[in-house]
Amino acid sequence: MTRIRLFAAAALILSLAGCGFHLRNQIALPEGLGPVLVVSNVRYSQLTQPVERGLQSSGAQIAPEGSKDVATLRIVSERWGDQPIAIDELGRAQEYSLRYAAIFVFQTADGTVLVPQQVVELSRDYVSPPQNATGTSTEREILADELRREMAASILRRIDGVLRTRSLVVPPVAEPADGAVPLEGSAPADVPPPADAATPEPAATPVERSTPVEPTTPADGT
Repeated sequence: MTRIRLFAAAALILSLAGCGFHLRNQIALPEGLGPVLVVSNVRYSQLTQPVERGLQSSGAQIAPEGSKDVATLRIVSERWGDQPIAIDELGRAQEYSLRYAAIFVFQTADGTVLVPQQVVELSRDYVSPPQNATGTSTEREILADELRREMAASILRRIDGVLRTRSLVVPPVAEPADGAVPLEGSAPADVPPPADAATPEPAATPVERSTPVEPTTPADGT
């Protein structure tokens, strides 16, 4: 059973290598980007090569190693791990999950961040019988190569998604400066009210008026 799985995995890898690894759609790189340098902080990293091939298939020019003042796609870190997911009756691991994570960032030649730091995580399961360690090692190596190619495709898809989203963002409309002529249809600020719209005068307070008293004629003898 293990040999069948091994041969199937090998056939899948050979078919991918034979047809050539290509993205389903080319990524939308910004105009005037210039050459792109792909570097990794991980010594002897094997991820940079499939990333470079993917960029070239999208029409990007790959800058030679050590280039300065060019756009840079940097692989910040890579991490591998094997996690047991199944054990036998003796408590020995029979099946593992191979996990692969990478962090990258994409910047222009002047240091502007095109794609901020991103984390991509992938995993594949494989069988590892304790009595067949040699076959397990070979199958794990094949899966690791497959995960690198898929990681390169995932990084390029992530870049494409971020750049396409940015291109759809509409910039805010700037307010006119002092003394600028307002656009047609817009109401200028601090416009005085029209002349016919006079401000109503406050109501007059009523004045109390006293009624004069007629003088009386004095009686006789007073």
